[in-house]
Amino acid sequence: MKKFDWAALVRLGLGQLRLTPDQFWQLTPAELALMAGLDGSKTLSRSGLGELMAKYPDTKE
Repeated sequence: MKKFDWAALVRLGLGQLRLTPDQFWQLTPAELALMAGLDGSKTLSRSGLGELMAKYPDTKE
């Protein structure tokens, strides 16, 4: 079984991402990976956001 590097993860959350301890410990692993850029996705650009907004407009029902 591979050892998990908790110290590096805490340094990332509290140091680099500047989360409070409460914020850090309330995150799911998926949320932390997304914030750290470890999920393989790219940053959403302004044009990409515009495309999403056009495709999925906010509407009142």
